[in-house]
Amino acid sequence: MSFIDTRKRTSERLTADQEKDLARKIRAAEERARAAIEGLDVAMAILSKRPDRAERTRAGAVDRLEQAVESVWKSSKERPDLKEAGRRAKGAWAEAEALRWTLAMSGRRIAHGEARKLAGPFMDEEDLVQEGYIGLLRAAKRFDPDRDIRFSTYARWWVRAQMTRAIDHTGRPVRLPGCAVEQTRNLRKAIKRFEASGLQYGLSDLADEVGIDKERAELLLSQGSTISLEQPVDDGPRPRSLERFLSDEDAIRPDADAIQSQELGRMQEAFDMVLTERHRFVLTRRYGLRDGEFRTLSEVGKEMGLSRERVRQIEREALIRLREQSQIREAM
Repeated sequence: MSFIDTRKRTSERLTADQEKDLARKIRAAEERARAAIEGLDVAMAILSKRPDRAERTRAGAVDRLEQAVESVWKSSKERPDLKEAGRRAKGAWAEAEALRWTLAMSGRRIAHGEARKLAGPFMDEEDLVQEGYIGLLRAAKRFDPDRDIRFSTYARWWVRAQMTRAIDHTGRPVRLPGCAVEQTRNLRKAIKRFEASGLQYGLSDLADEVGIDKERAELLLSQGSTISLEQPVDDGPRPRSLERFLSDEDAIRPDADAIQSQELGRMQEAFDMVLTERHRFVLTRRYGLRDGEFRTLSEVGKEMGLSRERVRQIEREALIRLREQSQIREAM
């Protein structure tokens, strides 16, 4: 996980008016970036493309604008006519990013507070704080200053959603899609509601509550079960545990040993055909082809009565000869 450093770029807690003013400045910087690239073929190929359903949001529009700005900036390195537009768009976008970061970090106390509540065996508090910062940045990208809501209130949902999603993914041997994680969480909430009210419930009741079919509910709830290594995995008079089926990484593998022996034999034939005795001695000692023990240039030099640099030169000559031999064979 990448660490987001907030020690150098932090901001004080903002009032409601300051939050809205900052969000409007972000919008203005984004509009300047859009105006700088408006009408350019490189940018319009991205901006005029019909967005998918998932992109028809404020965040989707910002992402598309960022792609267009980056595309113009890269193209300006080869096309002089785009340099001025690329420079203005890049500058305006950098200003928007800096303002967005300031807005996001004004709610960093939310990330720390939620991390203390959700910290557990799967993720510690520091990792959750980092996930919370990601949630703050997502909230800053989506925040609408014209709505009658505080950024701190709006961002809390995104912070908690990012943290719970990270916990769900980390706490599972197999990562589930986001929709499956959300449905599993809703199933567990439904279970708690039924138990709190003292009502009897079955799998069908849980599925109806969440709005999914019974088979899917059964599958999602089974994902949280843990399998013991001592649990029998086959039927019969003498059932065997899962532990008996796990491979031993340290055990001898005859097939791998046979392949290695064949390759070493072919390598030795190539050595005899292409290399001199001195070349063969250096490579054999350097890479442990006989006894499996690697040696440094200095150690080989002491055995041969040569300097370390001379041994390096001999090794390089030998490798070049072998490479040239392999190229000749491939050409044939």
